[in-house]
Amino acid sequence: MFTSVSGCLRRLVPHEHSSLLLYEPETRRYRKHVPQFPGQEILVEDCQVDEQWASTPAGIAITSKRTALLGEEDLTRLAADSKIAARILSEGYKSVCSVPLLSSDHVLGTLNVGSSRPHAFSGDDVELLEQVAQQIAIAVENGLAFREIAALKEKLSTEKLYLEDEIRTEHNFEEIVGQSSALKQVLKQVEIVAPTDSTVLIQGETGTGKELIARAIHNLSARRDRTFVKLNCAAIPTGLLESELFGHERGAFTGAIAQRTGRFELAHGGTLFLDEVGDIPLELQSKLLRVLQEQEFERLGSTRTIRVNVRLIAATNRDLVSMVAEKQFRSDLYYRLNVFPVVNPPLRDRQEDIAPLVRYFTQKFSRRMNKRIETIPSEAMAALSSYHWPGNIRELENFIERAVILSRGVSLDVPFAELKPGSPASQTGDIPAPLAPLATLEDAEREHIRHALFETNWRIGGPAGAAAKLGMKRTTLQSKIAKLGIERPALR
Repeated sequence: MFTSVSGCLRRLVPHEHSSLLLYEPETRRYRKHVPQFPGQEILVEDCQVDEQWASTPAGIAITSKRTALLGEEDLTRLAADSKIAARILSEGYKSVCSVPLLSSDHVLGTLNVGSSRPHAFSGDDVELLEQVAQQIAIAVENGLAFREIAALKEKLSTEKLYLEDEIRTEHNFEEIVGQSSALKQVLKQVEIVAPTDSTVLIQGETGTGKELIARAIHNLSARRDRTFVKLNCAAIPTGLLESELFGHERGAFTGAIAQRTGRFELAHGGTLFLDEVGDIPLELQSKLLRVLQEQEFERLGSTRTIRVNVRLIAATNRDLVSMVAEKQFRSDLYYRLNVFPVVNPPLRDRQEDIAPLVRYFTQKFSRRMNKRIETIPSEAMAALSSYHWPGNIRELENFIERAVILSRGVSLDVPFAELKPGSPASQTGDIPAPLAPLATLEDAEREHIRHALFETNWRIGGPAGAAAKLGMKRTTLQSKIAKLGIERPALR
């Protein structure tokens, strides 16, 4: 549109320079479109409004909502406070006319023309420019409205796909099961914090159902009708985590062949659940802190600021206080996350909930496998209730699924041998089984490295990795892992 307009204006109002400036008051940024004569290619400049803004022709027109007609003396006076005015003079312009693009309730930007002749623009020229600016304002407003509608349609489409994916995802639980005092205390905290928009930090061991608590908070909040977006920070490679959180523009990095919407943008108006937040690398923590404080961010490869309204729920099984002390986690981010802490109790502190959980999982898996299991032997229930379950509810669920598979009749057939220390059941999750007696120095080294890997969630490199804890190079540790035959236990 501006390519056509600028060509016509050159014939009607003689000038050497024209530009269209679009202003975004929310982000205090402006984008300047300049046709390059004679080919009419458009050069786009994206700039931030600064303290010199009030001493520029466009700034005066936007602030006053009136046409700014400036001569050489006016530009010389403004040049004392404005680099832009000084540059206009240095390029030989002696007359500038900046016309605001007026919308119904605000200024969209300015139409600017410049000439090397003194007093180049007459009253008729200014009147014509103002009429042209009115038409440009209508076109710009329509274009912005179309872009907003297209963005909303894309967001709704993206949310729909995400929600369909969430529906397809099978969760560990369909509801919270249990009546223990420890669980009731957690649920009371959920009821208190859910109606607010405060950030919640859920802490607890692996397998305690932290995501379930996060969903309960979302479902009891005013955001329940909007999207619940989740991201496991430990499951995303460090180099891609920033793109997952904030999105990226096409060409932002190698392999970015299309624009991508980040999780913060997806969760606008809803809730974002960041699981394993302790695994976010230090270099990304400052950007996360800024989003939490300012509720704004830029996609990778873009200078456009995106504002969001997101409620954050974070979860971790790591000791963030110790990580702060060891400079592995930013203290300011920890305090920002720890607004309302919720500690999810391990299953060993909820022994009275084991029996109802066993019954619940037995019914769940028997229905799925088309089996009819009517009874659970009392000795089996006693053994299950007395076991310490190092892998918590996730381990119990997997164990019951295995028991249902093994059951041939109407009674649950529990594999008691797996409840002994050192058995596969006791090694579920990230908590190592009790160590066997050490026979050689190689055994001691193997167990020492294995414990370091468990403590760092099997992260080898980086300041929070096992190599740093053991005081050795990453490549050295990798060769020792291979030599000693250390393998990560499969999560069940």
